[in-house]
Order: sequence, then C-alpha cells, then structure tokens
Amino acid sequence: MIEKKLAIVTGASRGLGCAVARDLADAGYRVLMIGRQRQQIEAAAGELAASGRDVLPHVADVADASAVAALAARVRREFGRVDVLVNNAGVFPEPNDFVNPQGASVAEVDPELVASAFATNALAPLRLIQAFLPLMLARKQGRIVNVSSGMAQLANMGGFWPAYRMSKIALNALTRLTAEEVAASGIKVNSVCPGWCRTDMGGSGAGRSADEGAASIVWAALLPDDGPSGGFFRDGQPIEW
Repeated sequence: MIEKKLAIVTGASRGLGCAVARDLADAGYRVLMIGRQRQQIEAAAGELAASGRDVLPHVADVADASAVAALAARVRREFGRVDVLVNNAGVFPEPNDFVNPQGASVAEVDPELVASAFATNALAPLRLIQAFLPLMLARKQGRIVNVSSGMAQLANMGGFWPAYRMSKIALNALTRLTAEEVAASGIKVNSVCPGWCRTDMGGSGAGRSADEGAASIVWAALLPDDGPSGGFFRDGQPIEW
C-alpha cells in the first residue's frame, strides 16, 4: 500500500483529462490515468512519466461494469486508497452542429442514443463513486469532481442535444445526492463546468484551451478542508444549476 495520495482521472488519454492528470501530478499526486484505448492511454501516460511525473495508465471502458470492478480491485490491491476521483470521461453522441442543430432535436433523437449517453455520462460515474467512496470514507477525506457542462444548467436550458443535456443533468443530480450523503465526512463532491474547450469533443472553434478548462477541475480536486461541497462551479465560482 502506498502513502502517497492517489488521484484517479477517467477519460485521461487526451484533452481535459490528460491536462488534469498532468496538473494533479504536478501537485504531488500519483495519478492513475484511465482510458478505453490501450495505445492512447499508454502513450499519454508515457509522455507525462517521461517528464518525471508520477502517473500510471489503466485501460478500462468505464461504461462497462466489469471493467470498473477490475479497476476497483486493482486500486484496493495496489494502492489501498483514493484521495481524488475525477469523473471526466464523457460522450457527446449527437451531431454537434451548433449552427444547424435540428439533427439533435428532441423530436428526432433516438432514445437508444440517449440511453448510451446516460451509460457513460451518468451511470459510469455512479459506479466509480460506489467503487471508491468506501476508501475515502475509511480515511474521512477525499475529493470527487464530476465534470459537467453549462449545457446541463436547468436555469438556462435551451433546446436540442437532449442526450447530452439530460445525461449531464443526471450527473449533477448525482453530485447533489452524494454530497448530501457524505456531508458529515471530510469528503467534498462537486460538479464543474470547464467551459467550451478546444478538445476532440469541443472542436477547434471553442473559446478555451484544454489547459484553461482543466484548471477549473483541478481547483475542485484540490479544495481545502473548508472548501465547498455539493455545488456547481466554473473557474472556481458558483454557477446556477
């Protein structure tokens, strides 16, 4: 078992997840980087490790319950602790044509597509929280960061993209539920909107870099003991649900 703090970051092969893994390693954590494709996650982890960062790759599709169970078994066996869980892995399954969004209309979307978004964006974080919350509770400390989106804000809800929006709303509900259940512990649970970032999902026209988006996530992962819990944040500032 290790004494060094352990952070787990899903969707860490590229973009936001890789930037978060880098920044948490720079903050002194050992980081277990999770990705679906072996070649990609090993390459990403190898590049960070080559610069002296304490990172390790792990291949898993977090939407697969058996893969999450195998990940949890490895963590218990090799590390015996989890200090930070960043639920970053996500999908945007609909056409992301923001100029002409009709193909992603409520009237057109396949319900099975919505179900697939829930599997990765909401149910996978639930499984991961169930897997690692006991290790956090045993130490009465930990940080859980659910990477959400401003597109899930009910206060400013627009039309279109129901699969993505609805699944991220469910993720926000998971944040609130978990935060309430662990309120008496030292564990902090928050949702973070990183903003529209230039990643494979966000596209080249986005206004923010992956590094800028990652900073919001890392802020929530490194909250002090008197920091907030059960909130929705962007750039370290609360935003409406």
